[in-house]
Amino acid sequence: MSNILQDIFKDNYERMIYTLHPRKSVIENVNRMINCGDPSFGGAMYGCGKCGTLKFVPFRCHSRFCPTCGTKYSIDRTTSMSFKIINAQHRHCVFTIDSELRHYFLEDRKLLNLLFEAVQSVVFRLFHKDNKAEKFTPGFILVLHTFGRDLKWNPHIHCLLSEGGIGNSGIWRPKTHFNYTFLRNAFRTALLNLMEKKLGPSFILVKAKCYHEHKEGFYVYAKPNKCNPKVVTKYIGRYLGRPVIATSRIDDYDGENVTFHYNRHEDDKLVVETIPVMEFIERLSMHIPEKHFKQIRYYGLYARTRESDKKLSLAISKEKHKVILSFNRWRNCTLSSFGYDPLKCPCCGETMLFLELYHKHQHISLDKMYERAMGRLPTFSSA
Repeated sequence: MSNILQDIFKDNYERMIYTLHPRKSVIENVNRMINCGDPSFGGAMYGCGKCGTLKFVPFRCHSRFCPTCGTKYSIDRTTSMSFKIINAQHRHCVFTIDSELRHYFLEDRKLLNLLFEAVQSVVFRLFHKDNKAEKFTPGFILVLHTFGRDLKWNPHIHCLLSEGGIGNSGIWRPKTHFNYTFLRNAFRTALLNLMEKKLGPSFILVKAKCYHEHKEGFYVYAKPNKCNPKVVTKYIGRYLGRPVIATSRIDDYDGENVTFHYNRHEDDKLVVETIPVMEFIERLSMHIPEKHFKQIRYYGLYARTRESDKKLSLAISKEKHKVILSFNRWRNCTLSSFGYDPLKCPCCGETMLFLELYHKHQHISLDKMYERAMGRLPTFSSA
């Protein structure tokens, strides 16, 4: 059964190709998403050894753009990031840019790397200023978001930053005071300098205008938010791993228009917006990254492999990793998310057995699949 996002793109696929002229990565992700869960593209066959009931589980597309697979990807990335977090207070920071600069990053997506470079340099300078000889180094994770709640193009960086760092002597030094004035001004200067270097003299006037209109720097949110190790995974899941839009936010699709809702960032007021379907598709597709582009990057203590860093206490001990990962598996994830066991036989309640894997992405008759699978099923007793 298809979801509403699949219906929207299936109905308007040809219009999207010939009117929006999407990038190659967009076409690839959309094709994978609209065929996600289609049994004709392969999957796994399970059967009940007691009553003979068969169940076919189709392959998923594993695209971050897919609402189903994107959520699973988010869960996996959240878990992976959680395993790296050291047992220390963290701060969630958001680095934003002038609205007049956004189109540069849309027209040339390679410039998105400059956002990471600018934030990285600012964070290191912030900590190294405390003691130039020690060069205290924090651990931080940067995640690029290109979307706002209204789905429009709004590139910004979310940063999960440890409130402390290790110096050259191996001593941990807590840091609870963050100079917001320095962060705003340093980020503005670092980014504009990097952009001028990439774009050349044509950017000089734009740079001067940014300095004139943003005398206090670009907006950086870095206030204390009680992001201790016990709740840090919630911050990761909420701010760092979410997909562009969940299907639960799409309220209606009538073939011509799409209605969706969001809570406005400024005052958390509920906003319901109805836009033409092609505009909705364009808003979503612009946030599909180029192939192999890393939207999550690790720095400082989370990027290096020094022996001294291995002695740091982790928020989640390595002994618990295996148990936590088990909850991310398809069966356990479905059970925890939707409240049912996908491998529990609907007829007798027994656990179904794996029979066969269909991995050729060709149209195959389900009747033939079931016929072949029945031959592999162990003899079952009658009820």
